[in-house]
Amino acid sequence: MAQEQQLEVVNNGRTERTGWLLNSPDPPGFFHEIFSSIRRTILPHGTRNHSSLPKKSSASKAFSFLQGLFPILEWGRNYRATKFKRDLMAGLTLASLCIPQSIGYANLAKLDPQYGLYTSVVPPFIYAFMGSSREIAIGPVAVVSLLLSSLIQKVVDPAVDPVGYRRLVFTATFFTGTFQAVFGLFRLGFLVDFLSHATVVGFMGGAAIVIGLQQLKGLLGISHFTTKTDVISVLKAVFNSLHHQWYPLNFVLGCSFLIFILITRFIGRRNRKLFWLPAIAPLVSVILSTLFVYLTKADKHGINIVKHFKGGLNPSSVHELQFNSTHVAEAAKIGIICAVIALTEAIAVGRSFASVKGYHLDGNKEMVAMGFMNIIGSLTSCYVATGSFSRTAVNFTAGCETVVSNIVMATTVLVSLQLFTRLLYYTPLAILASIILSALPGLIDINEAYNIWKVDKLDFIVCVGAFLGVLFHSVEIGLLVAVVISFVKVIVGSIRPSTEVLGRVPGTSTFSNVIQYPMATKVPGLLIIRINSGSLCFANANSIRERILRLLGDENEENSKDNIRVLVLDISNVMGIDTSAIIALEELHRELVSRGIELAFASPKWQVMSKLKLAKFVDKVGRGRFFLNVEDAIDVFFDPNMSASALHNC
Repeated sequence: MAQEQQLEVVNNGRTERTGWLLNSPDPPGFFHEIFSSIRRTILPHGTRNHSSLPKKSSASKAFSFLQGLFPILEWGRNYRATKFKRDLMAGLTLASLCIPQSIGYANLAKLDPQYGLYTSVVPPFIYAFMGSSREIAIGPVAVVSLLLSSLIQKVVDPAVDPVGYRRLVFTATFFTGTFQAVFGLFRLGFLVDFLSHATVVGFMGGAAIVIGLQQLKGLLGISHFTTKTDVISVLKAVFNSLHHQWYPLNFVLGCSFLIFILITRFIGRRNRKLFWLPAIAPLVSVILSTLFVYLTKADKHGINIVKHFKGGLNPSSVHELQFNSTHVAEAAKIGIICAVIALTEAIAVGRSFASVKGYHLDGNKEMVAMGFMNIIGSLTSCYVATGSFSRTAVNFTAGCETVVSNIVMATTVLVSLQLFTRLLYYTPLAILASIILSALPGLIDINEAYNIWKVDKLDFIVCVGAFLGVLFHSVEIGLLVAVVISFVKVIVGSIRPSTEVLGRVPGTSTFSNVIQYPMATKVPGLLIIRINSGSLCFANANSIRERILRLLGDENEENSKDNIRVLVLDISNVMGIDTSAIIALEELHRELVSRGIELAFASPKWQVMSKLKLAKFVDKVGRGRFFLNVEDAIDVFFDPNMSASALHNC
């Protein structure tokens, strides 16, 4: 009697669990998800409904909204003077590196040097109020500068129409910021993930070599240079120029200071207390080389110099945005490419340092902050800004506590624009080239490329594709090649997902792959198959159906004495399903019924179960054929004490 009561309790519990599965509420709709994602991005403190908590007042909700949009309002209340001392030192150290690099990157972007400094003023200020990373250093970077110049000069030649080129740069920057903000507000961060880790490693390596070759113009003092970025065109231009007039003094001066910068970096790595030495080395190089040229009149003997350098506050560039231009479509295309590349670099940099400090970085909020800073930057004579790995590393090593270090850096650059730009008239272009060259080794990660080779050969092909595409054709072709290879890899994986036969691991209630775990035992007369695909859709449904029938046939051949009577599909890995897949499942069910085989489903996800109910598939198969887990399915079909009607008691 006691045994029968215990069995009844077990059966009732199993039936109740199946009822939970079948009677779960409908999942949120598409538009509900979109609005919820926007609310979570800009109102992180007010997205959950707690009936036990008192309702917030309008003022409290407004402040919560502002805190979500401007994180400085949250952490700023606990900011202390001790933190400011560290941020002040870090910001000043950062500025000493930022000023010469910004001038060099502006030159790489085919813009006048002041625009690099402008980009190191407004965007860092905006990010300090809207960003959530404490260590990231905002400003122009080498890869984005190269990307802008290589793409825009195909539309407008900066040598022929410098004003039109500059206007297109500002317009592309506006679109970059707009796309970044939209990505963040609508939580579209997965778009950035289209550039896989292997793609970024290959792209950065190829871009570093291209940037280095571009610096040969300034390092050798070459007047006429190619506008193409591929390695063959650049080397051909260098070779042709060497047969004409060039000035070796540029090369000697540039290499001398390049060696000086690299030596200080070596010393800084050997002795962490001297971290400031490699940080100030570029600024010291600019000062010494400028003094050298000024005192010796070397510009009269072939040394190429910056010459005109406009200072002062960032001028407005609202009137320079070209939304009615014939090139607006090209600007938008360039904007979305720059948006993805800039976000990929910034979020990677921010997250790597956030993990060291032990806090979480919200990628979507970072996108919103980056977007607004570039939108406002485009209105104040700035081009695309993002997080720089080399300057962030300096900021971190210098002991920064918060993004106030960015404010200190931007203020220092602003003061320099007001007071010291005239002194930079005699700065040699070879020095700017050497500063850019000194920052490139950090972009080439040979060890990571080797690790990718060891772990995943297809990923390595993606890496090499991006590298060779950038190196031998162009930046956009390199990206396109890598993204296409990545997509092919994903599509092949989704079209041909794996299926595995499961057995119970001895001593546990876990069901695992019988090939991976040979000790796992199958249940006689029952076949459990797990579908390893995130989506069951038109692309793979028929393939999976055929594979299931093939596995069923193989299993019956192996065990001819005990044919399969029940097929259980473990769909715990399936996150989504479409109508084509549901039709394929109906065909599978009809085929199995004709063979006298029962079909059951275990561990269906919320969205999948909802669609199966809407398509009336649950009613066609039978409500008693859906189970919360594999173990429940086995107990129902192979418990001799269970009546046949138990399959329908839900």
